[in-house]
Amino acid sequence: MQEIIKRFISYVTIDTESDPNSDTTPSTAKQWDLANKLVEELKAMGMQDVTIDENAYIMATLPSNVDHDVPTIGFVSHFDTTPDFTGANVNPQIIENYDGKDIVLNAEHNIILSPNYFDDLLLYKGQTLITTDGLTLLGADDKAGITEIMSAMEYLIQHPEIKHGKIRIGFTPDEEIGRGAHKFDVEKFGCQWAYTMDGSQIGELEYENFNAAGAKITLKGKSVHPGYAKGKMINSMLLASQFIAALPADETPETTEDYEGFYHVHGLKGSIEETVLELIIRDHDKSLFEGRKQQIGTIAKKINDHYATQFGEDICVVEIKDQYFNMREKVEPVFHIVDIAEKAMLELGITPIIKPIRGGTDGSQLSYKGLPCPNIFAGGHNFHGKYEYVPVESMVKATEVIVKICELTATAGF
Repeated sequence: MQEIIKRFISYVTIDTESDPNSDTTPSTAKQWDLANKLVEELKAMGMQDVTIDENAYIMATLPSNVDHDVPTIGFVSHFDTTPDFTGANVNPQIIENYDGKDIVLNAEHNIILSPNYFDDLLLYKGQTLITTDGLTLLGADDKAGITEIMSAMEYLIQHPEIKHGKIRIGFTPDEEIGRGAHKFDVEKFGCQWAYTMDGSQIGELEYENFNAAGAKITLKGKSVHPGYAKGKMINSMLLASQFIAALPADETPETTEDYEGFYHVHGLKGSIEETVLELIIRDHDKSLFEGRKQQIGTIAKKINDHYATQFGEDICVVEIKDQYFNMREKVEPVFHIVDIAEKAMLELGITPIIKPIRGGTDGSQLSYKGLPCPNIFAGGHNFHGKYEYVPVESMVKATEVIVKICELTATAGF
């Protein structure tokens, strides 16, 4: 447990925030700081075939220690952190024997992590929590996953009596900006299947995720002196508000759960002459997902038709780009890979929580690149903000799940 704490803190105190506006891979040079550290640690612990390519994708091998054919499996995590909240100067706080009460993250700024708001905290009463100091995110997404994979590989190396086949591990940059799997070499990885260690609450096991797209809506206006603007001015910011108002009010992130999809406006920048609206579109159901994209076009058409005579061209221009798709389609034909993970949890006394991901992981894209890749809990909560925390006991259990999956795969009789 102390080794896991030490390892985790050594990772989260390295700033690895990614940048969606960058064209490089990794998107920020500082991601190399942790990537290079991981490479050296992998070599030092005795992993084989340790490689890092020009884009900072890391792969390594734990050779099989059995004399019969066993499927090669993998474990994957990402080392970048989200640009949604700063990951610079992370100062982790260790709360031992959590008493179930409010945790003061930062007294000066009155930032409190409270079970009255985040009731999941009460699941971990009596455990050791690692929190932020209220000024940054923590980075458990997904440095908890990296910690668990590294710790599991080290444990297997130190305990050769645990039988396993060939194990491959992969660490990726830029997952938080949707590019983690873009340059991942599935053929080089050489696995029949893998698991991302990128879930949240202990017990989570996920093989379904959103279909996802991003939309950029550009609204054009006409600027005229406001004193003489009647019948002439077109304020693009007001057009943007019309566009937002035309979206279903009860289909936003804050009003949906489980399998319910949504539209999420996350960016708005404008002037009278031009406003750019950015939103994301999410749905587990492929047909509903396609319908949501069509709805965006329908709203744009109504605005364009209304102003066609006055403006003379399309006043609302829509660009939609698919981002990733529901991995269920690729995992269901090989569902034994989910069964193995579920069995591993049950044998360790963990209650599996099988539910859809309201987001995406590297695994969703990897599944469509030919590497079926369900997602397993890494233990953290409240990702992407100052209230992020992780119970150390959950990281320990996730490490044990990795070890158990390796052991079960070697004895499953494939």
